Formats: sequence, C-alpha cells, structure tokens
Amino acid sequence: MSETASYAVGHDELAVAKLLALDGAIDGEVKVSCSGLAGRLDASTQTASRRLQRLEDAGYITRETVSDGQWVQLTDEGERALRAEYEDYRRVFEGETSVELSGVVTSGMGEGRHYISLPGYMRQFEEKLGYEPFLGTLNVELDDESVRRRTAMSAIEPVHIDGWEDEDRTYGPAVCYPATVETADGTTYENAHTIAPERTHHDEDQLEVIAPDKLRDALDLGDDAEVTVDVREQ
Repeated sequence: MSETASYAVGHDELAVAKLLALDGAIDGEVKVSCSGLAGRLDASTQTASRRLQRLEDAGYITRETVSDGQWVQLTDEGERALRAEYEDYRRVFEGETSVELSGVVTSGMGEGRHYISLPGYMRQFEEKLGYEPFLGTLNVELDDESVRRRTAMSAIEPVHIDGWEDEDRTYGPAVCYPATVETADGTTYENAHTIAPERTHHDEDQLEVIAPDKLRDALDLGDDAEVTVDVREQ
C-alpha cells in the first residue's frame, strides 16, 4: 500500500471496496450510484460519495461519471488491499499462514550479488537469518496467479533488514520471508528466504531468493526450470 493511500483509506473505505468487489468490480467496470451505495452502507449519500472519492484519490478505484451514476472498477492496488484484508482474516481463523508461489527460473542482471555482498546487509543476514548467503539470488519469474497471490505475503511478519549508509551513499531497507524452494521433481531446499526492497510493488512478477548455498547448483536448476516457493511464517 502506498504511503498516500495509507492516509486516505481506512476500514470504512475498504468496506466500500469490498461491496464493489462483490458486485464484480475486480473483473471489470460496474455501475453504481451514491444513493444506492449509501443504502447498503446505512450512511448518507454524501458519506458514500466521500468514500468513493477517497478510494479514487488513493488509486484503489477508477471511475467515470455518467448521467445516471458512475462506472467503477477496482485497480490492482485496490485488489491488493482487499487481498491483504482477506489474508488477515484467514490468519485469524485458520492459524499459521503460508503462501505458495510458482514460476520459472530466469537469469538476473547480477545486481543481487553486489548488494548481498555489502557489509551493512551481510552483517544483518548473519544476525537475523542465521547464515551468510551465497553471493547471488535465485531469480523466479512468477506466473499470473502467483503474482496475484503474492499480496497474501502482507499477512506474514517479515524479517526486517534495516537500511544503512556509508561514506558514499544510503542503502534502503529490505524484507525477507522464510521460504522453501521445491523443484518439479519434488526436490526441496528449506533454509532459504525471499528478499525484496521494503515498500515496493515494482516488478511483482519477479521473485528473488537467497540461501546459504547456490540454489541453482543445490537443486540442479537451469533457466526456465519450474519451481514452487513456499513462503511461510518464521
């Protein structure tokens, strides 16, 4: 969720987003009226209009006003917010959360090797993850369903890697999640973690995994090999 959205959208607005989703606004545009929405919310028309405006300002919906109402659709950001709510409730009623993500191995740009090797990060990996990672990441291009499912990771408490700085520049914080990597033939590697910059939704189809060993060698993986990454609570 973006910083702007976090100020604009609360539980009341998410209740509106839920009603829109139930009407089909995740799959396409739905027609709504503020008066009709107000009746479902047991609120005034002005309140319903204000909540829609906040959802739009936060980037959770798009809408187009017409003579007899407005066409509204949830954005990817809005869907992410609802999925996060869903995972919170699932965690309440079902207990421990895990998220299964599938995709294929791809070649990275080599940036992971550089950043992992930096002392400000490496020191924290050893302290917080319990190992010194191999200098490089396993890059996984997620399938479409896993890109959508990835938002469920927000219900899992991550391992926070703090930002730091040296004489030349400042390095941002990151988050890691404990993970198990499984190949198509059922071979598994358990002591791994996903890693990503904190507070980013960029390149959500790309997942990076670190481990004490070079995962390509440990699991005999080449480009386009199918893998499943099971992200779980620590």
